[in-house]
Amino acid sequence: MGAMDLTPYGITVADVRRNLAPSRLYEEAIRVDEKAAIADSGALIAYSGEKTGRSPTDKRIVRADESEHEIWWGSVNINIDEATYIINLERAKDYLNTRKALYVVDAFAGWDPKYRLKVRVICSRPYHALFMHTMLIRPTQEELANFGDPEVIIYNAGQFPANQHTPGMTSKTSVDVNLEKREMVILGTEYAGEMKKGVFTMMNYYMPKLGVLSMHCSSTTDPQSGHSSVMFGLSGTGKTTLSADPKRLLIGDDEHCWSDDGIFNIEGGCYAKAIDLAPDSEPEIFQALRFGAVLENVVYDEDDHHVDFSNTSITQNTRGAYPIEFIRNAKIPCIAGHPDDVIFLTCDAFGVLPPVSRLSPAQAMYHFISGYTAKVAGTEMGVNEPQATFSPCFGGPFLVWHPGKYAELLAEKMAKHNAKVWLVNTGWAGGGYGVGSRFKLKYTRAIIDAIHGGVLSDCKTATDPYFGVETVTEVPGVPSELLVPKTSWPDAAAYEQAAKKLAGLFIANFEKYAGGVSPAVLNAGPKG
Repeated sequence: MGAMDLTPYGITVADVRRNLAPSRLYEEAIRVDEKAAIADSGALIAYSGEKTGRSPTDKRIVRADESEHEIWWGSVNINIDEATYIINLERAKDYLNTRKALYVVDAFAGWDPKYRLKVRVICSRPYHALFMHTMLIRPTQEELANFGDPEVIIYNAGQFPANQHTPGMTSKTSVDVNLEKREMVILGTEYAGEMKKGVFTMMNYYMPKLGVLSMHCSSTTDPQSGHSSVMFGLSGTGKTTLSADPKRLLIGDDEHCWSDDGIFNIEGGCYAKAIDLAPDSEPEIFQALRFGAVLENVVYDEDDHHVDFSNTSITQNTRGAYPIEFIRNAKIPCIAGHPDDVIFLTCDAFGVLPPVSRLSPAQAMYHFISGYTAKVAGTEMGVNEPQATFSPCFGGPFLVWHPGKYAELLAEKMAKHNAKVWLVNTGWAGGGYGVGSRFKLKYTRAIIDAIHGGVLSDCKTATDPYFGVETVTEVPGVPSELLVPKTSWPDAAAYEQAAKKLAGLFIANFEKYAGGVSPAVLNAGPKG
């Protein structure tokens, strides 16, 4: 596409390049960014500078009359006043106006035309333009010609710092979201993921207002029956691995919505972790990082431009962004019917939660709001006890409403469309960390296959003594002695101690949400 006029936005740069093809953006990146390179696989290698991950403590939401009483204010949604926002916006525009050329990406968020948002990204780095070309849904030539005014605008001036003396600023980084004006301003960080998650944050506000549930989850569908499922899980629980199922079609790996018509992916691409990426362990992702994809903050050999995915000298958070159609079993368009199954993944290093259990509607809301997993902290200073992590709705940093709002929408959708909810523990069995062992991936795959195949719909269950969930006691291909934690532990007293400890952690965590949920949900948690 040709140049465009941004003067209505207060941007006077004459050379504005709109929706350039990836090949053009490669040329621009190599020309203007001395560190940019092309990997031997064909992917564009780019670097985000000082910031190699999101800056959640620097995200701000503008406090304004329309949305003030709808937002879940606190450590996730920190407020700034409109005067401060205007200062940051003008600072961003002033910086963009110093550039010789700017890049604009006009594209969509949301595959369902009924709900999609028109997004305009204004940035100064070709790498950022290619990233958002990849992560948003790419319009056809006809759609681009008739794009009209955007519904969301991102001003990415990340190369220029925020003024730390501006009220409300705590560093030189500021990521500001104005929900009323549908704008986002980025200062002081060049990490591309801020744009992706900024769009998701906005969808997390606008979609629930329409009765649509926005979800931080993956989704797949059966190619024969068309039955779909959604899978929630924090980092390390196996969400990406279990979604890469060759027997099913991929709807998306990270962000979805559930409307009255079914589910749809918000994004047009995937943003995968690249650490230790290998063709034998993750072949689909590995082959997708080719021409048209972006590799972020990786280390490569200067001679042959071969990427060393095990090298974390720049960051542990190396990433690859690629169009979703680069995944061979992706379903295009990324839309499916109502999910038959909702799966919550947790990696419980305490070894207390059952490998698979079925949840009642109230329990589903409780565990959705809790968003639990546990990790082993490591061996520094001799600490190797499991560490519990709770992230509401399995996506706490991106929520805008109180978590109870999303849980209520989930309960409504599940009841209306007869979806079953499962809690799947991919962590330890037969004891906690140091006693039991990590549940084998082949067993977890067998559980997921049984869920998708409807095998567990009328399965035998036993009520868990501490969490009250219905523990599934028989799964084809899984040793039955591993399925019930109380009997799989060699030391019954140790199990009781660990179960009481984990139940206490759940109860303490949920106290902060008690005022925003019904008594039924409050009583659906574990008993101390």
